Amino acid sequence: MENLILMGENAKKAAYDLSILSTKTKNNALALMAKELLDSKEEIIRANKIDMQEAKNKNVSETLLDRLYLNDKRVEDMATGLLEIVKLPDPVGEIISMWKRPNNLQIGQKRVPIGVIGIIYESRPNVTCDAAGLCLKSGNATILRGGSDAINSNKAIVKALRNGIEKSGLPKDAIQLVSDTDREVAQKMMRLNEYIDVLIPRGGENLIKSVVKNATIPVIETGTGNCHIYVDESADFNMAIDIVLNAKTQRPGVCNAAEKLLIHENISKEFLPKVVKTLREKNVEIRGDEKSKEVVDDIILAKDEEWDKEYLDYIIAVKIVENVDEAIKHINNHGTKHSEAIITESYKNSQKFLERVDAAAVYVNASTRFTDGSEFGFGAEIGISTQKLHARGPMGLKELTSTKYIIYGNGQIR
Repeated sequence: MENLILMGENAKKAAYDLSILSTKTKNNALALMAKELLDSKEEIIRANKIDMQEAKNKNVSETLLDRLYLNDKRVEDMATGLLEIVKLPDPVGEIISMWKRPNNLQIGQKRVPIGVIGIIYESRPNVTCDAAGLCLKSGNATILRGGSDAINSNKAIVKALRNGIEKSGLPKDAIQLVSDTDREVAQKMMRLNEYIDVLIPRGGENLIKSVVKNATIPVIETGTGNCHIYVDESADFNMAIDIVLNAKTQRPGVCNAAEKLLIHENISKEFLPKVVKTLREKNVEIRGDEKSKEVVDDIILAKDEEWDKEYLDYIIAVKIVENVDEAIKHINNHGTKHSEAIITESYKNSQKFLERVDAAAVYVNASTRFTDGSEFGFGAEIGISTQKLHARGPMGLKELTSTKYIIYGNGQIR
C-alpha cells in the first residue's frame, strides 16, 4: 500500500514552491510537459491498449470504452490542451479589489492558489492531463487517484508529465499519482486533511456519493448529468431535432449528454414521431411516459425511477408536458443541477426557463454538450461543479484559486 502521508508531505512542499512562481516559469513547465507527452505517445498508447483489453474482457459498454480509449489524436489533443492553458491569463496574484477605510487602512483581496488539490476520478485518462495542467498553472500541487480501468494509461501519462516538470527545474512532486487502486487507499486519501486542501471527485454517481459521504476534506462536488432538453410549442422543429440529436448521440457517455426529452403537448403528435425516427436512425433506444407511448406506440414505457437516471448510453426518455411551467417543475425535481436546455422561439418562455431552472448551465436554443471548460473558453476544466459554494459549472483556473486579504497600514492600532 502506498505511503499517502509521504505523498501528502511532498505535495505540501511542492505547493509552496508553486505558489510563488512566475507565470513565465509555469508556462515553460507546461510546454515541456506537452513535449514529453508527444515524445511518449507510443508508450502511452501501448499502456492504453492494455487497459482497453482488460475493459473489453470485463464487457464494459461501448460508451465507456470510448471514454477510456486513446489514439494518436487524443494524445496530441492532450498536449494541445496544455499549450492552450499556457495561453490563458494567470489568475494567481490578481488583485480583485482594493479599498480604503476611514482610518486609512488599505484593504485588498488577492487571488492565491488553494494549495494541494486531490482528485479522485474514473476511466477518462485525459482528465489526468487536464487536471495536472490546470493545477500547475493555478499554482497548486495535485494528487491524482484514477480508476483501475485506466491505471496503465494514467501511469504512462503521469510519467511523461513529471519528466516535463523535472526538466523545467520545478519539483516533480507537483503532480503525483496514487497507483494503488484499492478502495481502502481511496478512503484514506479522503481523510488526508493535514495535507490535501480540497478534494474533487469526477465520475459516476456512486463515486461522487462515496466521496461526499466519506471525505473529511472539503469537497467540491462535481455532479452526474441527468440533463434535459425541453422542446417548447413555438420551437423550430429542424433546430430542435438537430440539437436533440447532437446532445444525445455525439458522445452519449459524458455528463453533458442529454438523457431526457420533454415536449410540449401541443406539438407532441407532430414533433415526437419525427424526433423518434431521427434518433432511431442513430440506434438510440426511446423510452417514455404513457402520453408519449400513445403517440408512438412502440416506445418502451419508462419506469418511475428512470426519470432520475443518467443513462450514459444510447437511451433517452421522453415525457410530454402541459407547458413550460410543468417542464421547469419536472427538471427541478429530477435533474442533477448540471445542464438544461429549452428550444423555443418565445422570448418570454426562454427567460422564464433561464430564471427558474436550478442548474449550473441553462441553455436557450443550444446543445447541452457545450458545458465544457474548453467550450467556455477556459482552456480545459477540472470538472463541472453542480454545487453552489465557491464554484459552479465548468471549473477553470480561477475556480482553482482562493483569496486572501492584504492590508496596508502606517501604524494603525485598534
